[in-house]
Amino acid sequence: MNTTPSDKSPSKKADSSGISFTALYTGAVWHRHGLSDDVLATDQGRWLYHLMTPFEASSKALIGGSIRTFLLQRHLIIDHLIEQALERGVTQVLEIACGMSSRGIRLRDKHPLLHMVEADLPGMATRKAARLLVAGRLGDRHQVTPVDILAESGEQALEAVVERAFNNNEPMVVVTEGLTSYFSLPVISEFWKRLAQLMQQRPGSVYLSESYLMPGQPLLRGTLKSLGGLLGAVTRSDVSFHFLNDQQAAEHFAACGFPSVAVHNPADFYGRLPIPESRHDPMVRVIEARS
Repeated sequence: MNTTPSDKSPSKKADSSGISFTALYTGAVWHRHGLSDDVLATDQGRWLYHLMTPFEASSKALIGGSIRTFLLQRHLIIDHLIEQALERGVTQVLEIACGMSSRGIRLRDKHPLLHMVEADLPGMATRKAARLLVAGRLGDRHQVTPVDILAESGEQALEAVVERAFNNNEPMVVVTEGLTSYFSLPVISEFWKRLAQLMQQRPGSVYLSESYLMPGQPLLRGTLKSLGGLLGAVTRSDVSFHFLNDQQAAEHFAACGFPSVAVHNPADFYGRLPIPESRHDPMVRVIEARS
């Protein structure tokens, strides 16, 4: 597991096909906390929610906040930052790794003229589209499309998806929530560089994501490395803590080609947004990068 930026070349064997099942758990968290629609609730997600409950309690006792705490913190802060972008006049949103998030439904209900495009690996995209179609949610302004962020060419490549979704040069909001930590820093950095180039062609665009900081305490760091290795084995991915602190994160995103980067600590939103509070400094950060 990477804990600091690396110069290692991106792996040719990097694979994003094993991640989607985690979307069922996060989808269940959103649903349990009133942030999702019944049409997106799944039996598998409910089962995972109950299965994870004992681990969540142990995590809260150990690090002062559970996975659910961090999930809710990042989700609500990202929602807040999307609203700020829409207030500035952005009219199109692309959510990559949409999973069973109901963000698209909520945004379209609040902003009927918004062009919302959700994207995920083909299997999850098909599953999501089917549920939204049954609910009467899909249309010209709300679509679901397959994407593979590691593909360098073809219809599922990032560039093709953006061109197909938004055939214009207007600013866009791009969201990757719950995705980037499943890849080593060298691999995901290539995606960030390509995204930065696309955003430069659309001045005023915003990229929103999250990053988990590796704690300095040795025992806690070792525990998290072990848990990350287990999750990586299950998802067939390289679960990584990319940065040690906010400055390191900001500098890396700037080096990837984003001219403006803000690293948001959930603690700065306590009392401003209805987010749960961590006992200590939250491990999660929300990245806001603009073109």
